[in-house]
Amino acid sequence: MKTTLDIPIELIEQARQLAKKKTKTETVIAALDELIRLKKREAILAKAGMLTFHDWEEARHDR
Repeated sequence: MKTTLDIPIELIEQARQLAKKKTKTETVIAALDELIRLKKREAILAKAGMLTFHDWEEARHDR
């Protein structure tokens, strides 16, 4: 899908070099993939400690 974006050239070039990508498109895709991965990880970590098991041994062996 073609999309027009107004991204500062310095920002895209720095990202392209750090990501070792050849094109701006590859750079944007890599950046979006990384953002999605990071946000999913943050959501999982935010739930840390929310799960409780009354009987850990039983829960572990019921799988």
